[in-house]
Amino acid sequence: MPFSPEDFAKQKIAAIQDYSILSWQAISDIFSRPRYWADIFTQMDSIGVGSTPIVVLTGFFTGCVLALQSATSLKAFGAVSMTGNLVALSMVKELGPVLTGLMVSGRNASGMASEIGSMKVTEQIDAMRALGTDPVRKLITPRLYATIFMLFFLTILSDAVGIAGGALVSVALLGLNPSSYFSNSYRALEYADIVQGLTKPIFSAFIIATVGCYFGMSTKGGTQGVGRSTTQAVVVSSVFIIIVDFLVSRAMIGVFGR
Repeated sequence: MPFSPEDFAKQKIAAIQDYSILSWQAISDIFSRPRYWADIFTQMDSIGVGSTPIVVLTGFFTGCVLALQSATSLKAFGAVSMTGNLVALSMVKELGPVLTGLMVSGRNASGMASEIGSMKVTEQIDAMRALGTDPVRKLITPRLYATIFMLFFLTILSDAVGIAGGALVSVALLGLNPSSYFSNSYRALEYADIVQGLTKPIFSAFIIATVGCYFGMSTKGGTQGVGRSTTQAVVVSSVFIIIVDFLVSRAMIGVFGR
């Protein structure tokens, strides 16, 4: 079948429309009954606690590498003591939120797409509708709010262990004074930096949950379709996280000037 730009554009516009409707319904469902609190808490445990090891490892070794590379560059200017400033600013404003979002996306966006996609192709979602249960309220809303709530705290954890990893390298390998490192790290951060670093996880979590659930709900073609949906969910959510990170950073710099 020949490629048709018109059909391609129609498909993409329809996909954006379906995604927007699904996202809006998932957001609005939390403000009306019934609310599936048990499902929300279950998803919090799966998304938050289950993602903690990979977030901790990623944040810790990112802080270690950042301190090592920063010290090498700062040494040329005789400013190795400023390593703590650079590590703290980089982790809190940029690397912590983005890497945490990407790690959680790889683990949970794929999980949401495969789980819901499997339910879709085995007609379990149609059965839920037949029994009078709204699948968006039951399946997507708990995942959305659990992801937003837990990614916020996972980002804080990633920032903390990243700064700790930088401290370990700075003290053990670079010979810096630990009190000086943490003092410089603390003084380097301002209110604007904290706000910027903790705003990004909200957008990233929204992208992870809605994109993963959307591809799950739109799965077609049996088990092969589940595989395609899983791959697409990870790729699309990761790309969106990076794009939105740039937009939020630009907006925050425009508001706070840093």
